[in-house]
Amino acid sequence: MKYRAYTLRLLLLAATPLLTDCSMQAAKTTVKPTAAATPMAATKKGAAADKVGTVKDDELDEYATAPDISDPLEKLNRGTFWVNNQLYTFLLRPISKGYQLILPRPVRKGIDNAFENVKYPVRFVNCTLQGKFKRAGQETGKFVVNTVGGIGGIFRPAEKIPALANVPDEDTAQTFGKWGIPNGPYIVLPLLGPSSLRDGVGLVGDYALNPVNWPYFWWYGSRNNHDWVIVPPLANTLRSTPAQMENYDTITKDAVDPYLSTRSAYSQNRAEAIKK
Repeated sequence: MKYRAYTLRLLLLAATPLLTDCSMQAAKTTVKPTAAATPMAATKKGAAADKVGTVKDDELDEYATAPDISDPLEKLNRGTFWVNNQLYTFLLRPISKGYQLILPRPVRKGIDNAFENVKYPVRFVNCTLQGKFKRAGQETGKFVVNTVGGIGGIFRPAEKIPALANVPDEDTAQTFGKWGIPNGPYIVLPLLGPSSLRDGVGLVGDYALNPVNWPYFWWYGSRNNHDWVIVPPLANTLRSTPAQMENYDTITKDAVDPYLSTRSAYSQNRAEAIKK
């Protein structure tokens, strides 16, 4: 029983870094919704259509026209979205503020760089699976340069090399998209946030390919309790939280309907990522 309880606790902690991989790839991507998905744009259109400032249903429908994703579970998703919002407000946001208060920006940037550098297998494998062999080579070059010249990836000297700079990231869900696998229904995952059936399955691949999570798999077959395996996933969670909260606030602040705004921004971001 003790072993099972410990395993469950470790799984919960190890799963939390999926925040980075799930909600709009927050650690590395800033979502830029189109006018139809921009809260203020919808509000202004509503004001123009109704001088007293009442937002009509047809203006809210503009959110729904932007994402190319079905949402048959909207009622359930809205409930999960509300729960997640409470968790973000009362749990993750204080953690994020504390992390930012304790560590100065340059230190946080170095930690982010190191964790993103370690995710090289995720990017390399998915570039290869998509037939993007040149990009796979660029990812290898970036990893070597940043690991050796950037002191384990803390710095990113590869960004100063034109051939290695600004290489779009790849993940398992993008590979599925390139293979022609459709989104499937939109799903709001507990704590992890917006996803789809396709992207949710893709998260499993990203999780398995991320070396940050490998210590857990090594430990799982051992009878000894190794608390140290919690450290990498927990550190990844801490470092990803500020970016996650910043993106979430950008999308939902002043939104007519935060749920629809988030859904639209997520769909747009993932569609753009697959095209690159």
